[in-house]
Amino acid sequence: MKRIIAGLAVAAMSTLVTAAPAQAAPVNPVKALQKQLKPGHGVRVSETNRTFTDGKETRSGKTTGVLEFGKSGVVASDLTTRVKIPKGASAEMAEMLRGISNARAISVGGDTYMQGGLFSEELPEGKKWVRYEGVQAAGTEQVIDVFDAKLLKALVAKAKVVKGDYAGALTAKELGKLTGAKITGNVGKIKISYLLDVDSKGLIKRVVSDYTLDFGLLGKTRAVTESRYTGWGGKVKVVAPPESQWVDLHDLGKDTELPSELPGKGLHSLDQR
Repeated sequence: MKRIIAGLAVAAMSTLVTAAPAQAAPVNPVKALQKQLKPGHGVRVSETNRTFTDGKETRSGKTTGVLEFGKSGVVASDLTTRVKIPKGASAEMAEMLRGISNARAISVGGDTYMQGGLFSEELPEGKKWVRYEGVQAAGTEQVIDVFDAKLLKALVAKAKVVKGDYAGALTAKELGKLTGAKITGNVGKIKISYLLDVDSKGLIKRVVSDYTLDFGLLGKTRAVTESRYTGWGGKVKVVAPPESQWVDLHDLGKDTELPSELPGKGLHSLDQR
């Protein structure tokens, strides 16, 4: 009788084991991204960028808008940036931040059109935008470009899986080699930590990057950027402002107070070329 009972118990356990559903492997974020890279489609972005000098917040900005995809990544963008002026900021710093706050940038067709802040000053009557010809400034402050399939593959491979997300770190020089940015010297040694938060489909919901610049006697500045992406696959079509509404930067003359070139975005803000 004992042998019969033992045999039934083993058979029951065997049945339970074979009946248990197999756990699906996590969706590869690179394959999930590649399925989204279709012309005329894109994603919405909401990003917060904060900097701290010696532990004190010195700048806080938020960028919102849309990114339009091509077959290999982002090809156009329509983004608005608002900057919060921190308490205790010097008059010079406050003026500079006001100049870049509430600025909207449309990058499409190889050109970038700027509006708002200092870009709305000294414009000819009837003009609302300034065109930077031959400048494709698509992108945000995020140094981790998750829309570059090659880079994303490397980041996923280098990261550890933490509760279904990917966490890792690499130097600015290593990141530069993967993106084509030239970053050398002490800047290249900067350690950039990153977190890739993915959904059940393998799509990136959130990216957080964190790194610190050491300026010696001027102190250490830490930059933390959190980017959230929603509406993957939605139809996005970024169009340039009507020609009647913009003026070319060169037509404003040499005495214009507008910057002669736009600052680098993301990792390219550290590019040393």
